[in-house]
Order: sequence, then structure tokens, then C-alpha cells
Amino acid sequence: MATYTRNNAWNNGGTFDNHDLLWYAKGVAAMMALPLDNPNSWWFFAAIHGEEIALTAFPGWGFLPSPPAVPTTPLPAQNVKTTYWNQCQHQSWYFPPWHRGYLIALESEIRAAVIKAGGPATWALPYWNYFGPNNQYQIPPAFTVRTLPDGTPNPLFVTARYGPNSDGNIFIPIPPVSQACMNNDLYTGTDAATPRPGFGGPKTGFSHGGRTSGNLESNPHNQVHVDVGGNAPTGSDYGLMSDPGIAALDPIFYIHHANIDRMWAAWNAAGHANPTDPKWLNGPAASGGRKFIMPMAVGAAFPNPWVYTPSDVNSLSKLNYTYDNLVPAVKATPAANLLTQRLTRLGAALAAPAPAGVPMDSGDNSELVGAHQGALSITSSGARATVKLDGVVRKKVAASLTAASVAHPPDHAYLQLENVRGTQDAHKLSVYINEHLAGTVGLFGLRTASLQDGPHGGEGLTFELDITPIIDALHLANGLDVDSLDVRIVPNHAIAAGTSLTVGRVSIYRQSF
Repeated sequence: MATYTRNNAWNNGGTFDNHDLLWYAKGVAAMMALPLDNPNSWWFFAAIHGEEIALTAFPGWGFLPSPPAVPTTPLPAQNVKTTYWNQCQHQSWYFPPWHRGYLIALESEIRAAVIKAGGPATWALPYWNYFGPNNQYQIPPAFTVRTLPDGTPNPLFVTARYGPNSDGNIFIPIPPVSQACMNNDLYTGTDAATPRPGFGGPKTGFSHGGRTSGNLESNPHNQVHVDVGGNAPTGSDYGLMSDPGIAALDPIFYIHHANIDRMWAAWNAAGHANPTDPKWLNGPAASGGRKFIMPMAVGAAFPNPWVYTPSDVNSLSKLNYTYDNLVPAVKATPAANLLTQRLTRLGAALAAPAPAGVPMDSGDNSELVGAHQGALSITSSGARATVKLDGVVRKKVAASLTAASVAHPPDHAYLQLENVRGTQDAHKLSVYINEHLAGTVGLFGLRTASLQDGPHGGEGLTFELDITPIIDALHLANGLDVDSLDVRIVPNHAIAAGTSLTVGRVSIYRQSF
């Protein structure tokens, strides 16, 4: 039996009648009372995820609205910062395991404070299941009141939390936020059930942001961050949750990530496998990259400091953790059944049932179908691009759809927004092809990925949308025999003056199986 069980934050109405939340608030207050250079402090833990202390303007930590009153001194020694700070893994297959270890470390600190205050020794982080019934898409009320039941300030309340409509109403719009990733059957890779780059993310080394998010990270993770943080009603400032360098200062961050971790655990519970590649199991340190390391509370069940790898955290049971609900909210359809359904829609003859078995990565058999050359500047009204198609490759797609069979599965198609760059993250972009919605992306991590002196030289982020259903529909309507496709990109709210947002290239790829 697990020692620690994470429960729904919306228990008892999501108020402080939920004692998991009340003890969380008391533990956060205790950590906030410690100085920045104390590894057990709230501020030090936020910096482990990402820190922007040195910036001379917003979003520098010295320019954030209070509460919380965020300190910028005293700084720890440089070797301590180099070891612990700016560790978070994004756009990487390390995204789920790194954040699982991060949650466990934060939990150890909160639990120590809870025990010291006379609370339960089995306390665990609650999770915010924004996909839950009734009104659980709204932020639990305990995060919106200014005081605790005893009249003291509520450390879970944050000023810089603006919501998707920039009005302080914090909720998650469903859709476009979805659980579609739970249909994936590959952690990394692609098949009939799993769009690129896979549920958990693409193969990388140590990746403190940049390039392409995995499907779980792309949606819901990134979009929830942007929706909760939002934009300030005036000016170009935005909420804490919108930017990786300030996100972990907001206590809702960990409740959100507990749900992301629960989704990974539920995906595993449904029978889906994590990578067995030693490069994943042993983490980036085994290949010369940085190690995953966390400070742990005195008396925790883990060593202090705790150095861990994905193989150490790839199963909740070995960590003595569980969730109160690991039933997948989306019942995944096997890839073989998805192929059969698609062949039926395309009018293909089913000469034999699609084969079942262990999901297999089809590999990267992709080819450029067409692209819009030149950067696009995204304004408040959006932008349009004409994607010119290569006639030879377009005919390959059409032939694949026409001659599709179990033995010769039809192509998949992807739209990429390449080298997206900008100065802030608090936007979402909806993408349309010939006025058909292709999908929505959240720009969480865009600012740091666009920095010229960053780890990827300012190349920005790349977003990938599976547009297979749109291409199928165009094919069936005889609308694929064209020289170009119209792509429209629409931001979810106005782009503030002085805010830069560009797309380097819009491209469409085919992938054969």
C-alpha cells in the first residue's frame, strides 16, 4: 500500500474545508518565511525550475506585483546556483520524469512543515483536475481568497494571475485544452494512434526549454500555464504562470503539475510503456549533461541532496506514491482500430483486419509537401500565409489516400510553425487551414527560447499540429488538387504594443508508414 496518496484539490468544494489545501497553504507560508539562499525556501525551489532574478525589468523577480513579495537577495553561492537552479526540462522526453522528482522534493519540504505544525505525516500534494465534472475547470476557491480561516494572509493567493480573458477569472477553456494525448500509445515516436513527437516528448539531452514539446506537454500542460497566468488587463505584463522563469512562484503551479503527473501515471496504468532506452533511463548526466538534483527536507525518505534519474521515478509504486483516481479519463482506441476507422472513412476496402500487437514507432519517414517562405509577424488581427505545395509530393499524398489499405496505411500530415519567436509567453495561437481549425498552441517558454544568448541561439520554438483529418476531408471533397493551402493564425487576445511575435516559416509535411 502506498504511503502517500494525492487527492483531488476540489474535494470539499476546493475550499479550505479540504485539509489537503489548508495544510498546503500553511506549508507554503513556512517556506516563504525562509530566505532566498536557503535551499528549503519557496524562492529557492522556484529558482530550481527557472529564475529571472537578474533582469532589469519585468519579468525580473524584483518587478513582480505583490503578493507574493518576491525576494531577490541574498543569493546563494555561484556553485550552488549552478548545481540547482534553472533545471526544468521542457521540449524533451525528460519533461515527465524531471517534474515528478521536482514535485516529490517540494512535497518533502511542505510535509516537514506540516508535521512540525502538528499535521498528518502522510500529507501529499493535491492535484487540480481541470477535466473533472461540474465546475472543476475553475481554479479551486482556496487560491482566490485573501485570508486563511484564521484571518492570516493566504499564501496561495497571487496578484499576477489574470486568467484567459485578462479579468482575474481563472478557468481552463475546454476545448481547446484537451486530453487527446491520452489516446497516444507511444511515449516517443509516431504511429496511427500517436502524432509526432509522442506522448512524453522527443529524444533530447538536457533541455532547459526550446524546440518541440511532447503531446502531454503541448496540451494540456502549456495551454493551462498560459490560461492561468494570462495577460494583465493593461500593458504587456503577464501572470506568473505564463513564463517558466517565474511560474513556480505561483502555488497553483505544483497543483497543476500534480495533475500532469497523474495523467502520466494514468497513461502508464492503461498499459502504455515508458522508454527502455538507456539514454532516457539514465538521464542526461550519463551522456555528459547536467544531473537532476534536488534539496530534500531533513528526515525525508530520500537522501539530501537527492540525485535521481528517470529510472528512479518511472513508477509511482517504487516511490510509495499513488493517486486517488488513476482511471484514464479518455479510453484510448488501439492504433489498429484507429487505422480501420480511418480506412473506412476513406472508402478503402478492408481486405484483412488491421494487425494488433505492441505499438511500434514508424520512424521519421517525412517529406516536405509545401511551405510559406519568409517570416510572419503576428499582430492582434493575426496573420495569413499561402503555403505553396510541391505538385509531385502533393500527388504522393493523394495517391496514398486513394490506395490506402491495411498493408499500405495512408499518410499522416503535419503542419509546423517553425522558429516562432517573441518577447512574451502569455498568448495562444489558433491555426486554421482553409478555415478548418487545425489546432491551438500555447506559447509557454517562448521568451527564453528566443533569447540570442540562450542555449539554442534564439531559434525560438517549433509547434507541430496533426492535420491528418483536414487533409482527409479535403481529399474526400476533391479539394486537395490545388497549388496552395491558406493558413490563418489567430492570437487569443490582442498583442500589446512593443510585443514582438513572429513565425519563421509555416510548413506542411507528409509522413508515410
